[in-house]
Amino acid sequence: MTPQTETNADRYRRLAATLERRVNAVPADRWDSPSPCEGWSAREVLAHIIETERDFVTKQGELSLPDGPDVASDPVGAWRHNSESIQAVLDDPAKGEKEYEGMFGRTTLGKSLATFYSFDLVIHGWDIAHATDTDEQIPPEDLALIQGFADGMGDNLRRPGVCGPEVEAPEGADEQTKLLAYLGRAAWR
Repeated sequence: MTPQTETNADRYRRLAATLERRVNAVPADRWDSPSPCEGWSAREVLAHIIETERDFVTKQGELSLPDGPDVASDPVGAWRHNSESIQAVLDDPAKGEKEYEGMFGRTTLGKSLATFYSFDLVIHGWDIAHATDTDEQIPPEDLALIQGFADGMGDNLRRPGVCGPEVEAPEGADEQTKLLAYLGRAAWR
């Protein structure tokens, strides 16, 4: 299965597993390290991912999700619990295919989780890795996925709370560095 042919549930499962590997790699003493997201630590980036996913599903899907560990005391457990809860929604067609009126028209919970929220999994996963000096490499298929999503967002990409202004990538930068610069992140130290 390729990113172009995977189901919404499979895409989230794959990207959530990648984020879980990143979360598991964070040394316990690095969770409060500053992230590329101004004013946020690595822990706060993870809290943001969890809170926005939960908020989206409970508001758009009118579903309830079980409470889990607090990211402040157990970031690994909090992410695992959250991703399993979201995956259960996606794996249930009655929930994952629930329609709602989105910013770009009628869509489904599953499609939004496989696009905008999956974009967050990849980009904020990189933010966490960068903050904690762990593996920052984004797989090429995910770079293509994120580039396609960013291109499709148009001017909405620069709305408050999405991505900041583009930064200039260094001369000779690789594709990942260029994409991250386009998304407002200085991927170099």
